[in-house]
Parts: sequence; structure tokens; C-alpha cells
Amino acid sequence: MGRQLSLNAFLHDTGHHEASWRHPDSGAERLGDVRWYQDIARKAEAAKLDAVFLADGPAWWGSAYRSPNRFEPITLLTAIATATERIGLIATASTTFHEPYNLARLFASLDQVSGGRAGWNIVTTWSEAAAHNFGLDAVPETEERYARAQEFVDVVSQLWDSWEDDALVVDRASGTYVDVDKVHPIDHVGRFLKVRGPFSAPRPPQGRPVYIQAGSSNEGRAFAARNAEAIFTAHQTLADAQAFYRDIKTKAQGFGRDADHVKILPGISPFVADTAAEAEELYRSFNELTVPEYGLQALEGMAGVSLRHLDLDERVPAEAFGRAGSVLDNNRSRLQVVANIVERDRPTLRELLHRLAGGRGHNVVHG
Repeated sequence: MGRQLSLNAFLHDTGHHEASWRHPDSGAERLGDVRWYQDIARKAEAAKLDAVFLADGPAWWGSAYRSPNRFEPITLLTAIATATERIGLIATASTTFHEPYNLARLFASLDQVSGGRAGWNIVTTWSEAAAHNFGLDAVPETEERYARAQEFVDVVSQLWDSWEDDALVVDRASGTYVDVDKVHPIDHVGRFLKVRGPFSAPRPPQGRPVYIQAGSSNEGRAFAARNAEAIFTAHQTLADAQAFYRDIKTKAQGFGRDADHVKILPGISPFVADTAAEAEELYRSFNELTVPEYGLQALEGMAGVSLRHLDLDERVPAEAFGRAGSVLDNNRSRLQVVANIVERDRPTLRELLHRLAGGRGHNVVHG
């Protein structure tokens, strides 16, 4: 029996191209209307896609050139759940800026409302702006964030499992609603978290949401291989994608897992039209709507490198991003992606900004 390809829709406002909102047909004025997202999710479901996915970051970029996040993902996906029947609902939530008990309740509620369709994209959040919104002077170091993330996942998993499957009795004759002997405190005391439990409600329909992860650093790969059922990733070449695939599968086996139970989901940003020429023209027209200042801001946020000293039609020097090397040695996977593009293709600054505008490091295809 052949393997089945998993296809998911990454919902991102009017589209992943940074200038998509400027297109006259973008519907940018509707981004505060939940029905906009419900309509898209229904179309994705009708097309037999497996899930819709929402990213998140608990901070404003402070940019005049991009739309703000209108909705918190779990809230929005709960609304989408009421407008759909089968499609999976994947919400991004940070283990750095949530508490496990509250987040366990939110995902359990989404799973309950949707009839067992919730997924959790587990992130640790490296944004300094987010840290400043939660009383921190700086975002914790990578090792600390992932150590907390592992403890966090262990705790929420224990909370969801703190009710045995038959703990809910609902015996009208005896007046017993819950068999309290089948509901157990977790009594967790760890490096970062202290949670007594038990959970406030029975196990959700799936038991727990599907675990998704998107880290490509050393720590992120290890965390994903240990916990995730699917890994969302960005690659520009087949060779890079295959190397990532092999590494994750090997690491998963090292954690005693069946490697076939870990799906790799590379992202693409497609531009589709009736002909290849029309699709290429569509992509070109979106690039013409870009604002270089925003592209430079996004590059600095993505890769931590400023290229403002270069003319837009000047070639980006390979040394601008240091030695590309292996992503295994790089804590920021997007920096690796950008460095590889520069090293391999030697683009001008304008070409690089256009290349990144369509998918922020994900592969852009048109046809």
C-alpha cells in the first residue's frame, strides 16, 4: 500500500506574499471578519485537504507595511470548527508564553467543539518583542526554551491523561456523575513548572491534539523528533529537504519511535493560473507591489542581517550571511535558507527580496 501525501492550507491573511494585501481582489478589508476565514476553510475542506494551519506571535511587528494579527489562533479555529465538518484545525501556541493548565483547557475545548480535529503547532518563540510583552527583559536562550517546552508538553499530556477513559459515569440512578477514583492528580514539580492537577474535564475526543512542530535548529529537530507527529519545514532544494528528512527520521528512531509515524511537511507558496506564462506574470505582478523597506525589515527579522548599505540592484555578497554550512549548526533555520540562496544563486538585493517576499523562505512555485 502506498503512502498518502498530507496536504494542508497555511492560512495567512490575504496570502503569504508580503504584498498580497495590495492586490485589488485581496479582500484585505475583510480580515477582521471571521466569515472570511470560515469561507477559506470550507473551500479547503471541499478540496479534500487534511488541515488548516494558523501561525501566531504574541507581539506586533510595528510595521506600516503588513497587516496585524486580528485573531488568536485557537479562538479563530473554534469559529472555523463550527463552519466545517472534517478538516483538521492546527493552532500555533507558545510554551514560553503560556501556562500549561490554561493551554490544556483551550486545546481540549477546541478538540471538543470540533469533534476531535485539533492540532497544536508547538513553538518556543524567539521574538524579543514577545518577551517584552510578558515581563521579560530578553527572550530565554534556545536551550532553556526547549527544555521548558519539553517539560510543558509532558505536563499537558499528563493533564489530559489524568482522567481515565471511563471516569465519566453519569449514573442517574446512583447520583454519581464522575468516578473520582479514576481522576488523578499529576503532582508535577519540575525545573520550570509546578502543576498539581488533575485536569478540569474528561479527556478530549482525540485524547490530546495532534502535535506539530516547526523547529529546524539542533534543539528544534531533537524536540520535533521526540514529540511531533508532523514537522513543518522550509527548504529551497531537494537535496536540503532530503537531508532534513533523513535526519528527522533517524532522530525519531533514536527516541524509540516508528519513523513512519513522523510526517515531514515542506511548505510551498504557489501561484496558479491557466497557463505557465500567466502564472509567472501573476507572480511578477505581486513582486511589483512590494515595498523594499518592508522587505529589508522582514529580512532583518528573519535572518538578523541588515543589507541596507547595498543598492537594490547590487549583488548580495556571499559573506553577508557568513558561511552557510549545515543547518544542524545553525540555530536559525531561516538564516540558513537565505544564506544558501545567496551562496547558490548570487542574486541582487532586489532579487533576494522578491524571492523571500513570496513565502519568507518557503519555496515559491508558479505554473
